[in-house]
Amino acid sequence: MFEDGLFYHSDKKARFLFETPRAVPELTDKEYPFVLLTGRGTSSQWHTQTRTGKCAVLKKLYPDHIYVEMNPLDAEPLGIEANQKVLIASKRGQVTATVFITNRVQAGQLFIPMHYSVANELTFPGFDPYSRQPAYKACAVSVQKTNIP
Repeated sequence: MFEDGLFYHSDKKARFLFETPRAVPELTDKEYPFVLLTGRGTSSQWHTQTRTGKCAVLKKLYPDHIYVEMNPLDAEPLGIEANQKVLIASKRGQVTATVFITNRVQAGQLFIPMHYSVANELTFPGFDPYSRQPAYKACAVSVQKTNIP
């Protein structure tokens, strides 16, 4: 597509849109003090498994069960330990995930790979005003320990 350098405009040129970055659509508060980020979690999965989920080899290369990455500075005061199940909740839903404690995420942030489609049940249902692409990248959440083994 567009290999010939021509685009769907009368002058055949591409259009780039520049604007000031917008604030996150949902701020944290006392009830939902963490920012949940979603994105690519492994090199074996991308999208939300719409294509890679159909490949048996790639499915073997990522964990079957949803996990959440959490900074140790956040886990310790909450008494959360590695490989423990936690409940992640937003204003739209909740999921149970296994905790992976890591410095790869900043304190105050959590990360869930987007290839677990249930992650999108938590995120803010906004859309890019130009492309209409869902803005399933960030939202405010809470996290708490569960008794689930």
